[in-house]
Amino acid sequence: MVNSVDFTNRIKKVIDYYDFSASSFADKIGVQRSSISHILSGRNKPSLDFILKITSTFKEVDIHWLINGKGVFPKTAVEDIESSTTPTFNQNENSSKSIQRIVVFYNDGTFDEYKK
Repeated sequence: MVNSVDFTNRIKKVIDYYDFSASSFADKIGVQRSSISHILSGRNKPSLDFILKITSTFKEVDIHWLINGKGVFPKTAVEDIESSTTPTFNQNENSSKSIQRIVVFYNDGTFDEYKK
């Protein structure tokens, strides 16, 4: 179950990160201003549509982080770290094989995919 207080704090963090007011944030993601107000006050819980509007508008917001706080925000910081620490593997110079992607599965059902 999603902790409403923590979820609200994560939305506030996104709003602050982009330096929006609540009403300009609502306009940016295409929802009514009252929707943001009600969610931030704890009166209403966000719908899946609301969450998807945030994550599709702001690519730096990871859905797992937004919903349950797992991961980091902004996710581009993670991608920058991952790209700078991508492991290199010794390969036979005569081999035409190369690693194209690595998938890591976690016991909570989530996964991370690393592509070359």
